[in-house]
Amino acid sequence: MIRIKNYSYIFFGFIFLGLGMLGIILPLLPTTPLLLLASVCFVRGSKKFEVWFKSTKLYKKHLEEFVKNKAMTIRQKVTILLSADCMIAIPFILLDSFLIRMLLILIVGYKYYYFICKINTIKAS
Repeated sequence: MIRIKNYSYIFFGFIFLGLGMLGIILPLLPTTPLLLLASVCFVRGSKKFEVWFKSTKLYKKHLEEFVKNKAMTIRQKVTILLSADCMIAIPFILLDSFLIRMLLILIVGYKYYYFICKINTIKAS
C-alpha cells in the first residue's frame, strides 16, 4: 500500500513538473505553484526524486529562492495572481449563485492580501 502511495506521488510529481514546464512557455499556467506541487509530490514520494528535483536548473531558477526566503519577484507574483484570477473568473461568470460569487470574491481578496502582505517581494536576478 505504501509503495502504491509513493508511486502515485512520483507520478503526480511528474505531471505537475510537466505542467510547470509548460507554464514557462505559456503565460496562462502559473509556473511556481505547479513546480511547488511537483516538489511536494517528490518529497513525499521518494528521497531519490526529491534530491534529483532539487538539483535541477528548473528548481534552482524558479523555486529555490521562494523555498529558502519565502519571497518572489513582482513578476512571479503578478503572473500567479492574474492566472488565478482568470481561473476564478470562469465560475464567477458562469454561475448565478450570489453566495458562490461572494465566496469567490473573498477568496480573491484573501489571495491578494496573502501575496502582498505575507510573501516578501525581491528584485529579479
